[in-house]
Amino acid sequence: MRKDLGSLPAVFPMPVLMVGTYGEDGKVDVMNVAWGGIAGMDKIALYLAPDRKTLKNIRAKKAFTVALADEAHIKEADFLGTASGNTMADKFERTGLHAEKSPRVDAPIIQEFPLTMECELAEEAEMFGEIRVVGTIVNVNVDEKVLDEKGKVDAGKLNAVMFDQYRMTYYKVGEEFAKAWNVGKELMKK
Repeated sequence: MRKDLGSLPAVFPMPVLMVGTYGEDGKVDVMNVAWGGIAGMDKIALYLAPDRKTLKNIRAKKAFTVALADEAHIKEADFLGTASGNTMADKFERTGLHAEKSPRVDAPIIQEFPLTMECELAEEAEMFGEIRVVGTIVNVNVDEKVLDEKGKVDAGKLNAVMFDQYRMTYYKVGEEFAKAWNVGKELMKK
């Protein structure tokens, strides 16, 4: 039997995206963004509230980074999603994480997160009370420990986490169980 739940944002899994920027004072700011995802082969879209410090920083620097949060740093990632850079000047410092300036964009790479997309601001638009920020991914920076023997990212090694907005919990990404664009091939023969 099925049940109606009403209108709610029912997409799962939701990646835990860590958006890194520099403030006008040069300080590192990182925000855990709940709503965002890939918007093209070299684009990522984020949806930010208009009052976010991160949005102000993106507008000023025309750049940002997006890292995938991992299991080992979920405490820090969660904190960065609940604390506000508008009211907590030492927000990033409290985490104990380490930032290094991206060589490609004016934004920080957080060393502890295993995969980071370096992005240039492509466009922004107001949509439904949020600001949609689209970035052009100019590079993906990874820790070599998450690469396979062919030099490709091994999602199983990322230990990425997903957000469950139904129950406000985090999940670890599971193991590979089928090959994309392959497991359904037998249905093409019918």
